[in-house]
Amino acid sequence: MTMPEKTTHFGFETVPVDTKADRVAGVFDSVANKYDLMNDLMSAGIHRVWKQMTIEMSAVRKGHNVLDIAGGTGDLAAKFSARVGSEGLVVLADINASMLHMGRDRLIDQGCVENIRFAQADAQDLPFPDNSFDIISIAFGLRNVTDKERALRSMLRTLKPGGRLLILEFSTPPNPLVAKIYDAYSFSILPKLGNIFARDAASYRYLAESIRMHPDQQTLQEMLNDAGFVNTDYHNMTAGIVALHRGVKP
Repeated sequence: MTMPEKTTHFGFETVPVDTKADRVAGVFDSVANKYDLMNDLMSAGIHRVWKQMTIEMSAVRKGHNVLDIAGGTGDLAAKFSARVGSEGLVVLADINASMLHMGRDRLIDQGCVENIRFAQADAQDLPFPDNSFDIISIAFGLRNVTDKERALRSMLRTLKPGGRLLILEFSTPPNPLVAKIYDAYSFSILPKLGNIFARDAASYRYLAESIRMHPDQQTLQEMLNDAGFVNTDYHNMTAGIVALHRGVKP
């Protein structure tokens, strides 16, 4: 008897599990050159505040080893680099080569690569030894991962005991009115901005859909607990449009 094909979500579309990574890669290959511009347009620049809050709540300090997964164009990596100093290390990792190259070039231009390394890596199978990092961050990347539970277990493995995971991600506004306005913006305005500024409405429509398919705040916290993290919590920002989840490796 033929076993049914395993499927997952690519936005609102149901696709075979083994095709999602390539589909997501196609999206980010398409938007890489306009990624920073579109982040500013989509969030009116507020994403910078969200990322700064992530840095502050990480409790990062000099000498720490930090892994920034789905690091994109290097916003968080640059901030972590300044905090850990010459005694520390930041690894900027991304599964997508186009995004990783953008991040590397940008950080080289900023002159902050003395303590930064780069790795093309899949969050589901991180290519690092056990107990390697004091902090792991992933900003606006977990929703694109095919097997989130597997990725969380991989992150737990590579954290040092007492190390912290921070997940910054679009989430579910608890206020129904805010949620309604957010939906209207995501599905009406966002693809139009993508079409005007990146010549790619479809990729930004996928990004909006991927946000809706991502677990809500409580569900993601439960996933962190199930993966083995302790002292988990989350903090809503901008009326819950974005949430910052934290967990500690016991």
